[in-house]
This record gives sequence, structure tokens and C-alpha cells, in this order.
Amino acid sequence: MASATVDADDTLEPSLQNLIDQKSLRWIFVGGKGGVGKTTTSCSLAIQMAKARKSVLLISTDPAHNLSDAFSQKFGKDARLVEGFSNLSAMEIDPNGSINDLIASGGDEAQDAMAQMGGMGGMMQDLAFSIPGVDEAMSFAEVLKQVKSLSYEVIIFDTAPTGHTLRFLQFPTVLEKALAKVSQLSTQFGPMLNSVIGARGGLPGGQSLDDLIQKMEALRETIGEVNTQFKNPDMTTFVCVCIAEFLSLYETERMIQELASYEIDTHCIVVNQLLFPKKSNHCEQCNARRKMQMKYLDQIEELYDEFNVVKMPLLVEEVRGKEKLESFSEMLVHPYVPPE
Repeated sequence: MASATVDADDTLEPSLQNLIDQKSLRWIFVGGKGGVGKTTTSCSLAIQMAKARKSVLLISTDPAHNLSDAFSQKFGKDARLVEGFSNLSAMEIDPNGSINDLIASGGDEAQDAMAQMGGMGGMMQDLAFSIPGVDEAMSFAEVLKQVKSLSYEVIIFDTAPTGHTLRFLQFPTVLEKALAKVSQLSTQFGPMLNSVIGARGGLPGGQSLDDLIQKMEALRETIGEVNTQFKNPDMTTFVCVCIAEFLSLYETERMIQELASYEIDTHCIVVNQLLFPKKSNHCEQCNARRKMQMKYLDQIEELYDEFNVVKMPLLVEEVRGKEKLESFSEMLVHPYVPPE
């Protein structure tokens, strides 16, 4: 499909070029209702970003990971270079981790420690898991460990459907609650735990219970720093992906309102799967659907007149593999021009 750049007078309003040009940007979240093309959009944005930055990391936090399918390459919990790129890496984080991910920068030590604590460790685990959203918080704790050990200029998140994503972005508060609960338990049962640990030969590496608590506090400090960055529009933004239908538009508005309450910048919307039938097209279904889409597209442009609204066409083929993703990605920065 053909695409073309807009006139200079229109600058870059209907594209994501503004994100590419924002050199201070470090964290980009891509989210929306399930099935609207978040993964395709995040992969395509990562490809464009890799052209302008030294190193880009693309992370899936959606339990139903699609990065491997999109790039036709297997990814896992460790960052791996995307084939055909020298500066674009990807990873898929399992949000269903364990409480151990909250504790240590070295996971094996934490697991051994919990094992040595026996039933009390399980009690801590159960207590922490009772806090809503703690799985997303732990997912981010895992991400922090990866990002801290590696240096990337930009980190792009392909997020889970809206509800999970919004909880994910609340992770600093959730994690602080979890750490406070565990800290409270350690205060109450510290002497008993220390005696149990001592009787069993101590923790791996000669650590004490206090050492573990200190690691958790250090993690909380790191999370506080990241939270400050999240609320800085120069460093963080959220790209909303939707389709021109009522439920998707409703969910997008809810998400934008909640992001504002979290003080997280959002000023870009990608509208996927738009039909652009030719004037000579006599397909009743195509024309009826286009009419419906135009109604919601008008509402989007009216509601979000201060947003970069990017209109992406419905393609006849799946967007899978490096070449098709690269082609799709061009339309994020060079607005699509439909055929006459």
C-alpha cells in the first residue's frame, strides 16, 4: 500500500514522528483493548525508534505474548537481539512470577532463602500475593533487574489489555504495600525467623534476614526513582491503540482519564484497521463499515484535538515478519494516503 509524507504545514500531527524526535524519551508504553493491534504497533514503533537511537529494548508484559509471533523469532525472559537488527532487542516477561522477584537482584539466593524459611516464607508469599496487582508489580521488578544490568536508550512496553496495564502502572504503590507487609512480618517474627534460619545453617552466602530486608528496601528506592521518571513527560509517554468502534473508543477514554490521574503523559493515539474503500467500490458491507468508522473517527478527532492521531489502514495480509513490520512501521511516521 502506498504512503506519503504530509506537507510541511501539517508538520507531523498525524504521525508518531514526534516520539522519534524526542531525544529525552526513555519509557514508552503501548496499550489498549485486546485485539486492536498493540503488538504490531509496538513492534513497528520499536523498528522506527531503532533508526534514531543507539539501543532499543522491546518488552512484552502481556501474558499472551505475541512478540515471538510478530517477528517470527522466539523470545524469552532474557533480552535477545531481534534478527536483522544490531540495536533492537526484545524480551517477554511472565507476569506470574513469585514473591522472590521482589526480594533479590539474584533470584537463586532469594529462592533458597524462602526455602530455608519454610512455612513462614510461604506465609509471607501468600500475604504478598493477596494484594491486588502484585503480579504486575513483580513483573516490573523483573524488568528492573534486566534494565539495570543492561543499558538501553529507550524501553518500549507492549502491554496487556487495559485493566492489567493500568494496574501495572500503579506498581510503585502496590509494591510498597507488599514490602511494608513483609517488613511488618519480619519485625513481628524476626527473632523467631532468625533462630530458625540459624538452626538450619543460615542463609546462602552468609546472609541474614536483615540483609534480605535491606535488598527489598533498595528495590523500593529504585522503584521510587523509576516512578519519578514515569511522571516526567520528557522521559515517559503512553501510546493508546484503538479501533474505530464504540467499545474501543470508550476504553481508550477511560484509559486516558486514568493515565492523567497517575500523572503519566499521553498525547498519541493510533487508530488501527481503518477501511479506505475506493469511490468506485460497490461493496455494501465495506461502505457501511467505513461510514461507521468515520463516525467514531470524527469523535476521536473531536475529543483528542490536541493528540497526534495516526490512522492506519486495514491490510489484506497479516503483519508478521521483519519485512512486513518494517513496511507497516513506515505508516506510523509517514501518514497513509488512500487510493482514489
